[in-house]
Amino acid sequence: MAAFRNKRINLERFHKILFMGALALAALLLSINHAAAAKASPSFFNSRETRSSNLRPFKKWNSALRRYSKEAAGQKEGSCKATVFNKCHYGKWMKFLDGIRDKDPMTQVKEVNRIMNRAPYILDSNNWGKEDYWASPGEFLSRNGDCEDYAITKYISLKLLGFKLDQLRVVALKDLNLKIGHAILVVFLNGKTYVLDNQIKRVVESKTIRHYLPIFSINGKNWWRHRQGG
Repeated sequence: MAAFRNKRINLERFHKILFMGALALAALLLSINHAAAAKASPSFFNSRETRSSNLRPFKKWNSALRRYSKEAAGQKEGSCKATVFNKCHYGKWMKFLDGIRDKDPMTQVKEVNRIMNRAPYILDSNNWGKEDYWASPGEFLSRNGDCEDYAITKYISLKLLGFKLDQLRVVALKDLNLKIGHAILVVFLNGKTYVLDNQIKRVVESKTIRHYLPIFSINGKNWWRHRQGG
């Protein structure tokens, strides 16, 4: 995956840096009203976290979930080669999930990560004409995407397999080595914290990664602001 990482150092990454900086500022301001009074708890990547249940400010996250709800409600006929989500894309996705539904949870995590990481990485500016766009699973499965899109589709896939919300979080972070914004999925399973990352082939424990600085993490119920220092 080293070649993948090297290819991403360009102007688009500076846009991501600015985007993640804006997220950090938003999280800081929100924390004053919603999480500052809460006691910070140790969290992954040597951080401390405070929780809030107010998800309203996270418009891109909420929008992606709303679009997914519409996708799941019904699809039109079409080819899997189409760039608009249809029954072919949905059927292929459900067939994959049904094929691992009876597997143990760790195998499900590994398979979801492996299959979703096969999708080509496409910058939002090229895919959507925007500097940052959080795609729904249907949009990702039909048009591919960038880091947060992999994470969102993995999140929904594991949720459909029966994982609880408390086990899943999409994490917005900064890669301290590359000095860029990034997003991953974190899964809590059997007392361990696992990382599903489009830049890493295998599923790894969070404790093995030392160059990620989490800014916030989120699921369908809560969000957490992270500060450095566990």
